[in-house]
Amino acid sequence: MSLFWRIFLLNAAVLVMAALLLLGPVTVSTPVLLGEALVLIVGLVAMLVANAALLRIGLAPLQRLSRAMATADLLQPGHRTEVTGTGEVAELTKAYNAMLGRLEAERATSAGRVLSAQEAERRRIAQELHDEVGQTLTAVLLQLKHTADHVAVPVRDDLHQAQETTRAGLDEIRRIARRLRPGVLEDLGLHSALRALAAEFATARLSVTAHITPGLPELDRATELVVYRIAQEALTNTARHSGAGAVEVHLGPLPHGGVSLLVQDDGEGLRSAPEGAGIRGMRERALLIGAELVLGAGPNGGTQVRLNVAGATADGRRAAAR
Repeated sequence: MSLFWRIFLLNAAVLVMAALLLLGPVTVSTPVLLGEALVLIVGLVAMLVANAALLRIGLAPLQRLSRAMATADLLQPGHRTEVTGTGEVAELTKAYNAMLGRLEAERATSAGRVLSAQEAERRRIAQELHDEVGQTLTAVLLQLKHTADHVAVPVRDDLHQAQETTRAGLDEIRRIARRLRPGVLEDLGLHSALRALAAEFATARLSVTAHITPGLPELDRATELVVYRIAQEALTNTARHSGAGAVEVHLGPLPHGGVSLLVQDDGEGLRSAPEGAGIRGMRERALLIGAELVLGAGPNGGTQVRLNVAGATADGRRAAAR
């Protein structure tokens, strides 16, 4: 039972008991006159209605605070409960808003540490794949080639098949290493990295095109990495789950400064599926740089993932398209 109804029913019980006492031995008339009974009943109803109205008004801030607590999401910060009136409820609302601000700051800080550690681990794994597994498979390829040159023809065909299988495995390991550590982003910048990412996801079933506006504000390394990772996750979700035939990647300016990343496909859309770890990861990355992430339906169906990086994140310099 809500606080409102508990207080209301307690007050109503007291008032009803008082009315019964007045109608009983403590009344001025015995038996009770009809006029006295009507006056008491009307007075009781009026008091109950006034009590309910006053309680509803007095407890409205608590109800708003309760709804805000139930819908609070640290991955979508900035929402605060309006402080109305004075007294204990206003102080409670202020304390809740302050607590929510601290939680959002702590969540952003901890998420930053986690993602930084994740990027470091990705670089380490990519380096080991390249140096250890890649070199081992390269040595296996050379050994297979040397053996194939010195055996009979029937066995040579089997060795050639083993070479092709090993070469395919080596290419897959290199592809995984590139995804773990985008060297093109570090060497050539965000523009080239997004074009390379689009080419990597393009297949016979999925058409991927990149549209990048030249002369965009230059972003710092951390922001470029966030933009790249969000584009990568959006394309991964499109390739795996959307059933799309075409997807477009746009990087362009915002009206009041900054840049905007848009990944839009023509697939089945988000439907009613709950947000998974991939989308939550994108939201956490967007929080790291104070950017706005919006997911929704596209104008012609499908799914849109839009990342708006405010102008304060860019350093103000103009960089030619790489």
